[in-house]
Amino acid sequence: MPPASSTTATRDRILAAARAEFARYGIAGARIDRIAKAAKTSKERVYAYFASKEALYRLVSAEELTAIVEATGMDPADLPGYAGRLHDYYAAHPERFRLMQWGRLELDPDSTDADDPVRATMAGKLERLRRAQQDGILDQSWDPIDILVLLNQIAASWAAYTDFDPADPAERDRFLRERRTAVVTAVQRLFPAAHQP
Repeated sequence: MPPASSTTATRDRILAAARAEFARYGIAGARIDRIAKAAKTSKERVYAYFASKEALYRLVSAEELTAIVEATGMDPADLPGYAGRLHDYYAAHPERFRLMQWGRLELDPDSTDADDPVRATMAGKLERLRRAQQDGILDQSWDPIDILVLLNQIAASWAAYTDFDPADPAERDRFLRERRTAVVTAVQRLFPAAHQP
């Protein structure tokens, strides 16, 4: 039996290779043999750690979701700030945006467990938005699900249009700053913070 450190290193390499593979090819297009080769291991070893390609994707996407939550921190009292941070995250990591979108496109929502990390995270955010409305921090005329979906779509809108990004790094920085301003302004106009009691 390999030492624990060797086992952890192999598993970490598999996850890193799977993250890149799923971001590029999606779930259906991803190949376990390519993941194994990139991770410098065998297909058998990949399947020893993960029961299926879908199980591997679900773990990788759950880890990515945790990273997004930690990096962006939704504050119902400052939704424009949250939108700006989310925009920045996806501008810096467009491949991670693609990784998460594949799950929405390819996974059957009816086969998703109730404790799925994506569902659990969304449910938690919806509850925080509801509480903020009850506390008078957010406009109560919006349904929290509309706030969350519109907010996420606006914040991630430019992540899906990387073909508009200028090739020159200095121009790209300016372009993304302007897009960020547009994202923050749009969210501010839609969901301004109410006066706190």
